[in-house]
Amino acid sequence: MPRGRFITLEGGEGAGKSTQARLLEEALRAAGHRVLRTREPGGTAGAEAIRGVLLGHGPWDGVAECMLHFAARREHVMRAIRPALEAGSWVVCDRFADSTMAYQVFGQGVPRAAFDALAAVALEGLMPDLTLVLDIGPEEGLARAAARGETNRYESLDPDFHARVRAGFRAIAAAEPGRCAVVDATAAPEGVAAEIRRVVRARLGA
Repeated sequence: MPRGRFITLEGGEGAGKSTQARLLEEALRAAGHRVLRTREPGGTAGAEAIRGVLLGHGPWDGVAECMLHFAARREHVMRAIRPALEAGSWVVCDRFADSTMAYQVFGQGVPRAAFDALAAVALEGLMPDLTLVLDIGPEEGLARAAARGETNRYESLDPDFHARVRAGFRAIAAAEPGRCAVVDATAAPEGVAAEIRRVVRARLGA
């Protein structure tokens, strides 16, 4: 059975990743694919428990926070993502390792060597086939997030932190143009979804 394809959606707070992940799942299913839509941190019972710790407590030492993200990610990869891909399903994931790079390395100053070591152990070489970076200014994104009526610990961090996170996502995309595509997330959800579908068709033929 052919391996499924792995698509991740990345971006700062309020970029619309969850909405676009749902819309992409629907479009891929309509095209005849089996799809697992999931999220990080989370996606399995153990990883969801770690999510609650990460979002509900803190502040953390940056390296400790990075370790928690990768502990959740390891569970997610081994118990959900890899099995789905091996069974031929496509996986659409709201955040993955690029978020840890942007938030912890660029945002919090965690050494890149620590990130790389944790990624090597947790991921065993697994990388997305396509990463969609939903780009939006921090001020607009945080206003969107506040309008949802739900807040988490990251949304309360200072504007400079969120500016570093956005710069981190842009740097990741610039360094890996074959894997990443930057999508303007300031448009209406339908317009963003249409651009995402265009990119997915062009890059993955789906």
